[in-house]
Amino acid sequence: MAATRLGIPAVIVMPADAPQVKVEGTRAQGAEIVFYDRLTESREAIAARIAAEKGAVVVPSFDDPMIVAGQGTAGLEILEQMPEPLSRILIPCGGGGLASGIALACPDADIVIVEPEGWDDMGVSLGRGTVVPVGPDAPATLCDAIQTLKVAPMTLGILSHCRATALSVTDAEVADAIRFAWERHQLVVEPGAAVGLAALLAGKAQPQAGTVAVLSGGNIDPALHAQIVS
Repeated sequence: MAATRLGIPAVIVMPADAPQVKVEGTRAQGAEIVFYDRLTESREAIAARIAAEKGAVVVPSFDDPMIVAGQGTAGLEILEQMPEPLSRILIPCGGGGLASGIALACPDADIVIVEPEGWDDMGVSLGRGTVVPVGPDAPATLCDAIQTLKVAPMTLGILSHCRATALSVTDAEVADAIRFAWERHQLVVEPGAAVGLAALLAGKAQPQAGTVAVLSGGNIDPALHAQIVS
């Protein structure tokens, strides 16, 4: 969308297993899509090659100060809209850009990052104080949007500085959260965006005053959503 408004071409390097609704939405905005296998290919290497060939600028999905700052405006919106004192924010985490930005925007809140079980590399990295990639035997997950093989030193550093803690949730718990969001609030929430709510509903984070669960997207194929909510 930004590229279209600026009159410049955009090439999006996207996982081959991305939801069709995301693929169609990206193409509808005029972008070219280059697919890759998230388990065997490097998105960063592919993007770097395309940038070199086309003379383009790479815009990373999370490992960039401006991306972190832009996603951090979600934290500013939370501060503006929260009707009571803010105590804790549960945030979906893949590479950590959104969580890092919100943590910087809301320094007085406890930050809890939530990841899919088996893809909890940020949680492991926070515990060890260094970047730890996802293992080679990582399980399948519904949470494609936050299925990141390795976090960045920058996002890990920010979240460590902000004393973030980490939780992980199962696909079954994510499905319960998607169903809850639809039945109670008529919200269509994609799996990766529902992990914070899933942690609350599963009792992995106890409800308390001033808690926010960020629901960060709705890119879920209609057939999958219908199957889950039914």
